[in-house]
Amino acid sequence: MKQLNLKDVTLYVEQNIGIFHEKRIQSLDRLKLSQVLKRKNPYLFKAKNVLTAEQIIKGLVDAHISSNEETIFGDWLEGLAIFINDKVYSGRKSGITGIDLEFDNNGTRNIVTIKSGPNWGNSSQIAKMVADFKTAKKTLRTSNSQLNIVAVNGCCYGKDSKPDKGDYFKYCGQRFWEFISGNGELFTEIIEPLGHNAKEKNDNFLKSYSQMINKFTREFSNYFCKDNGEIDWDKLVRFNSAL
Repeated sequence: MKQLNLKDVTLYVEQNIGIFHEKRIQSLDRLKLSQVLKRKNPYLFKAKNVLTAEQIIKGLVDAHISSNEETIFGDWLEGLAIFINDKVYSGRKSGITGIDLEFDNNGTRNIVTIKSGPNWGNSSQIAKMVADFKTAKKTLRTSNSQLNIVAVNGCCYGKDSKPDKGDYFKYCGQRFWEFISGNGELFTEIIEPLGHNAKEKNDNFLKSYSQMINKFTREFSNYFCKDNGEIDWDKLVRFNSAL
């Protein structure tokens, strides 16, 4: 185990945080009105008495952004976690299906799947993770039958008061970052570097966002509003749900 140098972490974040912001904009640029209209419940808008095209568009686009950003940033944090673990334990990105990180510590091989937060999956998804852990253990033991292996579901934020899940451990928030780095305060120390050029990057994103809202509002008005400006709910529901 090596001591983590926080300057290395800061430099990594500054050099790579731009990737997160670029992917946010790329995701927005690829978005199509027809896609988001078919994903969202049109009855919900009617029940909430939504009256303008812009209200509907902002609801659709904001929901997409919220879900998508969680995924994009979760992937980015996975890269940060692997970088940090490599510096301390010489960990590496795993080549085994379903496993994100492998590293050795005190004679134990740790296999880790990294998620953004603690409430990431339903029972089927968790069962799939457990199955991946079991398969990974069999794969690793083909070359070393005596290898002591611990499976961990690491979550970048949040809490879990009962980390021992039987088949695996679930480490969240502070416990996860300490597990991969040996630093009990890392979970707070990485906050400041994450803000590198945040305002500049977010200004660029807001420009793309505003353009998308305007573009989609115009498209929606052309196709789903009557001549008097009223939303044509029948046409919208048929587009979303008709055979």
